[in-house]
Amino acid sequence: MASVNMDPDVARRLFEEGATLVLLGVPQGTELGIDYKSWQVGPRFRGVKMIPPGLHFLHYCSVSPPSCGGGIGPKTGLFLSLKPRELLLAKWDPKEEDFDFSASQNEEEVSRIRANLQDLDPFLGPYPYEVMRKWVSLTDRLSQEVASDLQPLSGRVCAFSDVIPELQLKHTKDRLEQNLPRNDMACQSMKEGLDKLPKMKTREGTELRFSHIPRQTYPPGATPAQITQCSLDLSYALETLLEKHHKLQPLNVLGELQFAFVCFLIGNVYDGFEHWKRLLALLCRSEEAMRNRKDLYLGLIAVLYHQLGEIPPDFFVDIVSQNNFLTSTLQDFFQFASGPGVDSTLRKRAEKFKAHLTKKFRWDFDADLEDCAPVVVELPEGVTLD
Repeated sequence: MASVNMDPDVARRLFEEGATLVLLGVPQGTELGIDYKSWQVGPRFRGVKMIPPGLHFLHYCSVSPPSCGGGIGPKTGLFLSLKPRELLLAKWDPKEEDFDFSASQNEEEVSRIRANLQDLDPFLGPYPYEVMRKWVSLTDRLSQEVASDLQPLSGRVCAFSDVIPELQLKHTKDRLEQNLPRNDMACQSMKEGLDKLPKMKTREGTELRFSHIPRQTYPPGATPAQITQCSLDLSYALETLLEKHHKLQPLNVLGELQFAFVCFLIGNVYDGFEHWKRLLALLCRSEEAMRNRKDLYLGLIAVLYHQLGEIPPDFFVDIVSQNNFLTSTLQDFFQFASGPGVDSTLRKRAEKFKAHLTKKFRWDFDADLEDCAPVVVELPEGVTLD
């Protein structure tokens, strides 16, 4: 872990008030990081010191020894809420390839480590203060309570889902009893092969617990006209989600948006990206809510400003702009934000944000995305299509 150039006053304050994460037994070569920075663990590593109090994301990838190919495992992460001067102790469990934090419950052991902290200090890397501002900008709406409610019951955010078969069928006889294809016969087609694969489900306690986004966007007993209106303006679905999941603190939905984004951007969790997309579409396409919830939408602009600022522009070509998702979603948002009844502060902030994105990513939000003509491709001479 490299040394960090830090203002002396900041360094002194973090030295006095910062939390300490003591991580013992981490195998050399393990990829480990906190928040927006990661390193490859060396032989002297024993943890991280001078961590600003607050919410942090510890993430790591186990590495197999060179004799086994030296491969890097999938990323695992967990959110930690650290208090001033707190000492958190964890030991690496080689069997589980994960951290065991139970030692933190042993007051005697924690007291012993704290008493010897000066001897341990040379083996503790300083918190990467240069990324602190970036981390705060990505999580300023995310409280420990929201993070705890959203992360899996296991406490671990995993890049790849832990899946198990829906049915434990060990023998051909078991499959026949369930009227499933036999798995001891040659496959005649891809479909037949796929049918023979076991149906999988996420292991209980390991799934992210995101808010449920209603499939039905209109109230029960709605007329055809109401159904049409609620399909164009998703405010009913948004209010349903807020009532069910964020009733006391509606602005916590912005924390959920940040949680999903961090899980995707830093934790490599694709489900985080999918939920971020769905939640963003719901927020951006709720015209009535935009008129009634000024603070929510001013907050949304600030959240998106920082999130989109952290993704390399070429990334959108590969993932984010699939099917014009982001440009079409934001086009609806900007259209609604300029409509009647929208607070003037929100309207002006939306106009500035639109100008910023147009300049940075060269997106044209005024183009008619529904009326895109097919691109005519000139084929090389002599090439024909049957």
